[in-house]
Amino acid sequence: MTLEILKIKEELRDLIDAYAYLSDEKKIPEVMGLFTPDATYKVYMGDFLAANVSGTETMEKEFNGHASLVKTYFTMNGQHTVKIDGDTATGVSFSQIKMIRASEGKSILTDYSVKYDDKYVCLNGKWLIKERIGYFIIVEERPFNG
Repeated sequence: MTLEILKIKEELRDLIDAYAYLSDEKKIPEVMGLFTPDATYKVYMGDFLAANVSGTETMEKEFNGHASLVKTYFTMNGQHTVKIDGDTATGVSFSQIKMIRASEGKSILTDYSVKYDDKYVCLNGKWLIKERIGYFIIVEERPFNG
């Protein structure tokens, strides 16, 4: 493995970590800066396609709408495997996401176990997400007393 490949792998890992950090802090405009302008984002809950948006302008509206319903996000990234092919790459990553929302005057904690399939592209020396598909594999919801 060359130093160049190692550098790219680190940049791609930093990209998905930045997605988690910025999303947790609800910095949606900054999150959009991690995507190509024509990016696509899909979410599957089991076999159900729950979201399918294209373009960062539309994505920003969707993300802001979702974030407005959430009191707190907390994301832990796990494995991240990439295959690099010049200025493009594909990746698989896994995350644990916790969300706290209000429902009927109570706080509800939802735990998500997520697998992301990503396509990345390097534009002007910067790696960006071109396509992200989130598979929400395990979803657990319970009252939160914290």
